[in-house]
Amino acid sequence: MHEGVSVFVEKWRFKKKKLARSIQIRNVDKTDNNRGMIMYEIEYNLYYKGHVEQVKINIYNLERTEVILGISWLVAHNPEIDWKKREIKMMRYSPLCGRNKGIEESRKRKQVRKGEKSDKKVVKKLVPKRFWRWKKVFGKAKSEYMPV
Repeated sequence: MHEGVSVFVEKWRFKKKKLARSIQIRNVDKTDNNRGMIMYEIEYNLYYKGHVEQVKINIYNLERTEVILGISWLVAHNPEIDWKKREIKMMRYSPLCGRNKGIEESRKRKQVRKGEKSDKKVVKKLVPKRFWRWKKVFGKAKSEYMPV
């Protein structure tokens, strides 16, 4: 393994892309880190509890830590973090994700199923009997849900 390349990248054989300009890493005390500079990045599909997103990750030898999510990612996604339980909940999604539909679609489907029960009574009152075979599409919940 050469300087600046993580065990994570070598383990999973990611294709590295050289950065146009290297990034110097500084320690908390503002001194240069002795492990070198960030010189490469990879594209990575990040999957977490239904959340899917393609991200670019800067590569650096972190030894035992495979990936660190940066402040910009945390700000964009604003996850709920329970530090005591060591749990992360993806309650909101960044428009930057592009493919953040996993959990959102699941939530929408559950809302539709809940709404269908109360809709049946309303549909029978408002929709003529000859159209009842298509009653699912007349319900409020179904009409507000756009399939993937």
